[in-house]
Amino acid sequence: MMHWIIVFIIGLIIGVLAKLLVPGPDSGGIIVTALLGIAGSLIATYVSERWGLLPLTGWKHFVGSVGGAVILLLIYNAIFARPRRL
Repeated sequence: MMHWIIVFIIGLIIGVLAKLLVPGPDSGGIIVTALLGIAGSLIATYVSERWGLLPLTGWKHFVGSVGGAVILLLIYNAIFARPRRL
């Protein structure tokens, strides 16, 4: 149980890093970005535990979590993008 709480806290940090890596305007606020970071971290943790793709701890897992959050943030921005005004 404690492992998932740590994943949640690290997910908040990962959400901020993902926002820094994704250029352009964000269609969501800091709360949406943090939630996407948490979701990316949870997905990366689940996949790495089930399929053995990443180690359970360490920098490789952290990078995988950031990658998952970036992908989720890009998908979110593509779906909920605000129309640009000229």
